[in-house]
Amino acid sequence: MSAVSLTNIVKRFGKVTAVHRMSMDISDGSFVTLLGPSGCGKTTTLRMIAGLLDPTEGDITIKGNRINDVPIHKRNLGLVFQNYALFPHKTVAENVAFGLKYRSVSKADAQKKVRDALELVQLPHVGDRYPKELSGGQQQRIALARAIVIEPDVLLLDEPLSALDANLREDMRVELKRIQHQIGVTTVFVTHDQSEALAMSDKLVVMSNGVVEQVGAPEEVYNTPASEFVARFLGTSNILDGRCTGLDGSTVALDVNGIGPIQVPRDRAPHLSAEGSAKLVLRAEKLIVASSNAPKDDRIDLTGSVEAVDYQGQAARYFLRIGDHRLQAINMIDDHPFAEGETVSLRFRPRDCAALPET
Repeated sequence: MSAVSLTNIVKRFGKVTAVHRMSMDISDGSFVTLLGPSGCGKTTTLRMIAGLLDPTEGDITIKGNRINDVPIHKRNLGLVFQNYALFPHKTVAENVAFGLKYRSVSKADAQKKVRDALELVQLPHVGDRYPKELSGGQQQRIALARAIVIEPDVLLLDEPLSALDANLREDMRVELKRIQHQIGVTTVFVTHDQSEALAMSDKLVVMSNGVVEQVGAPEEVYNTPASEFVARFLGTSNILDGRCTGLDGSTVALDVNGIGPIQVPRDRAPHLSAEGSAKLVLRAEKLIVASSNAPKDDRIDLTGSVEAVDYQGQAARYFLRIGDHRLQAINMIDDHPFAEGETVSLRFRPRDCAALPET
């Protein structure tokens, strides 16, 4: 049985359709991320699961029970929001215990549950403090402790890391995943941050304009995007026009405009099923920039020039010119980056590409 199931969910606000015919099964104990740009429908979907919004059409079930008409306080869900929503006039322990007030839990059991929750988020000694006395990262942990202390069937997280600075955000996503693994709670996480989604998820649900573009494991979605939107949104991609000139069980033959013929492995083009207009997807980190006189290897070798360099410390993002194509490459730097105007060798392997049908 799926922990959460959405069946043909539609949400309209007047004439605007925010979520269109969404169906999805979320396995028990999994960590699923709804990923997409602002306005794609991901938060609306989360709020419908939570009971903060009613679906216009379709059914939502949790552990096999239809919950469309079940009020939020009876859904046994843990919620963590972007702003944490802690009560400033209550102590940390009182904040964490808040959800237990509406359950048949004795005072002694409630105190033990609060202690256990604070231990789990590694803040066992702050129960007597107030939220204003804590850092942003600590407040985020307390909001998480409050959500899990009730032992929810599903944990819902609406961009809970977005208010943190970059370094703390990276630390907290590791910590959040550790806690989720430890307690085994089914988790639905909403973010527009692709790094968070790739690092934390068992399954990605990529959304655009209220429509699900692709569902799959992070590696699957990243390496074999189902659409140009997914390829562009997740990572930095070079997308080149061409034609599929043949398919067999092992390869897809592409003739890429300005590049020439490329044989892409069939498992890198699962969404391409017929000859005709097609696109080649080449991730920026898979395009290797080398000196023009560097020894040749088994990669496809093209000659281009460096138009601009975005220096990033250990790595550089290059903007490169090959004929009519302007490509991007992200490479680690051994010594110093290539200079603007320099002629370079651009190399990649067919198995590092993906192929898409023209849409």
